[in-house]
Amino acid sequence: MNPTPPAPTTLGALRASGYTPRSVREELRDNLLDRLRGGKHVFDGILGYDETVVPAVENALLCGHDLIFLGERGQAKTRMIRQFTSLLDEWLPVVDGAEIFDDPMDPITAFGRERVAERGDDCEVAWVHRDERYVEKLATPDVSIADLIGDVDPVKVAAGRSLADEHTIHFGLLPRTHRGIFCINELPDLTEKVQVGLFNVMEERDVQVKGYRVRLPLDVFVVASANPEDYTSRGRIITPLKDRYKAQIRTHYPRERGLELDIVRREAGLPVAPGVRTFVPPFMEEIVGEITFQARQSPDINQASGVSVRMSIANYETLAANAVRRALRSGESEAVPRISDLDALQSSTSGKIELEYAGGERSEAEIVRDLVRRATKVVFDEHCSVDALAAVVEAFDHGWNVEVSAAMPSPEVLAGLEQLEGLRDAAEGLAGGSSPARLAAALEFLLEGLHLSNRLNKTQRERAARYGPA
Repeated sequence: MNPTPPAPTTLGALRASGYTPRSVREELRDNLLDRLRGGKHVFDGILGYDETVVPAVENALLCGHDLIFLGERGQAKTRMIRQFTSLLDEWLPVVDGAEIFDDPMDPITAFGRERVAERGDDCEVAWVHRDERYVEKLATPDVSIADLIGDVDPVKVAAGRSLADEHTIHFGLLPRTHRGIFCINELPDLTEKVQVGLFNVMEERDVQVKGYRVRLPLDVFVVASANPEDYTSRGRIITPLKDRYKAQIRTHYPRERGLELDIVRREAGLPVAPGVRTFVPPFMEEIVGEITFQARQSPDINQASGVSVRMSIANYETLAANAVRRALRSGESEAVPRISDLDALQSSTSGKIELEYAGGERSEAEIVRDLVRRATKVVFDEHCSVDALAAVVEAFDHGWNVEVSAAMPSPEVLAGLEQLEGLRDAAEGLAGGSSPARLAAALEFLLEGLHLSNRLNKTQRERAARYGPA
């Protein structure tokens, strides 16, 4: 980024510099072409869309198409839209003092035209950074035409101006985005009347304010986001407006668990405690990701509303936080999440799923517990062989019992580990280290996996669980 705007401060100096104005679409297209030639990415921090969404976006930008992203919650729609500004020129010259970003070489407002006519080459020029050329509006039912397009300013009328004077107009968000990017999030939530008001902007590229003969030929790149129509019950996108969005791009959730976890690791903010280092074993990470994948397949959950990656991120952070609390209370120097910490995910999962039915026989808490169990079993089967743990099962058949809890210090969980043949070797192979906290996490994972494989019995007690012979 160049923090210093270009030197010309008057229209004459701007012309002498050789500046040639371009439309927003030309800027986006030309700067995209430069990136493609240089092998650079359009989006930063967006994973899983390289073969699906990104090519469609690039095609739309090259064609100059207004576009709408359709997808369930948590699919990075807004994040991608906000990054379009990186494809704009870094600095843009405007008529100094104008309410909108008026082009000094082709002003569209009465103020801009008068200022240029009055001062000529001495007309002052200001520079705006590309980040200022992006306007975002969350659509709600109370958004009005005046908010988006504009209205007559009663203060200016009271000051003595005529109602027929263009100077009486108070510009809305769209005119104020002239020569920039305008985004409407959750487009179906706009009333149909307001959606109709966008027709001219999308097709004729102008706006009209009430009944006045005012025509503003806007240069605006219009982007929107929405949930698929079969999900939103609050409204719909009227067909003529949808037709004006020349590109409709469908987003999606990560299609592989590994990709989901890549996003989680990048986005999650793990709790930091002085003197305590946090390590999340791979099998616990995979359980977090698998919980979300199970939720996206569950008939108990409304799939039209979606299950966001934000649930995986929140669960990952909560899991680590529960381990950090235990480490601090027990005086351990390493916090490692384990199976007994999964109970804490009720709070971070509830509210991020929408049940398929209301008031049914199963509560949300029961459904979450079922998701956790299924996810744990899937990950256990990927990592472990029940037959390889036959000696462990045999030891339990001879009366061995193990009690665990989320509050139990790691050394207590490991007590008697050496007496179970093959269990320590199996735990060390999973733990990623030999510290007590890592071994305790691996031990719980093995015991829970054997229980879910019907080889061990599990008795749930208050804040604790006992594993014994099946």
